[in-house]
Amino acid sequence: MKGDLSFVTAVALLMLLASTTLVWAQQQPSSLTEETEENLTASCLEPPPLLRWQDYHGPFERVVGVFGRKLERTTVHPPHYKPGAVLCSLEARGKFSLFVHDTLDPVSFLSAGFNAGLDQANNRDRAFGQGAAGYGDRFGANFADETSARFFKVFAFPVIFSEDPRYYRLAHGTTGKRMLHAAEHAFIGHRDDGTRMFNYSEWLGTGSAAALSYAYHPGNQRGFESAARGVSYSIAGDIGFDMLREFWPDIARKLRMPFRDTRGPLAMTSGR
Repeated sequence: MKGDLSFVTAVALLMLLASTTLVWAQQQPSSLTEETEENLTASCLEPPPLLRWQDYHGPFERVVGVFGRKLERTTVHPPHYKPGAVLCSLEARGKFSLFVHDTLDPVSFLSAGFNAGLDQANNRDRAFGQGAAGYGDRFGANFADETSARFFKVFAFPVIFSEDPRYYRLAHGTTGKRMLHAAEHAFIGHRDDGTRMFNYSEWLGTGSAAALSYAYHPGNQRGFESAARGVSYSIAGDIGFDMLREFWPDIARKLRMPFRDTRGPLAMTSGR
């Protein structure tokens, strides 16, 4: 019962934060100059549409297709073949839509279920107990962990800092160079206009999610050391996920699976 109430509390907090941040973003005064207005009406490059999972063929096609969509949804490739071109930026609503779609992705539920199983096996959060009820509470807590982290890192802080929450894939160069590029994303992000900036969303978002988790993890240790350890593990996991996003096209080619090709021109669109 405690776990259920804590989970409901966490969901309520996330909904309140989402509505507040979205309203704040929509109410910000516009400070567009004539030059900026012209840029908004100019063409920008839009990533090609996601493949449907039905487009994947071969062993475990549905599993691979669903997993591939989650990787590609938050990944873009800078148009290095077209000098001066910029990717279409995400407005507040676009970032919120990205957060919602990624949260409702089947892989997100599978990830929460897998982590809940590990926690159950190691008897983490002892207050949840064991059995089906204990697993249910752990699943809820893990799903809330992932959702809150995604909310802060994909929507809230990217809106506040005008940061693009997507991963910019390098897709060329040596393996070492691409691995370094993926690892540095934990520290270097991109503004909405494509220029580089410190990745505030990664660090502030991870820290905020860790602080919020105390509301529905009754067995968690309190204190700075415990929080710092949790933030470190989370960022390390994000670096690993970025490396997977970086090399996914190579993996897909090796396994002869379709993916969103980044070697050809991206589709043109008017407006951002």
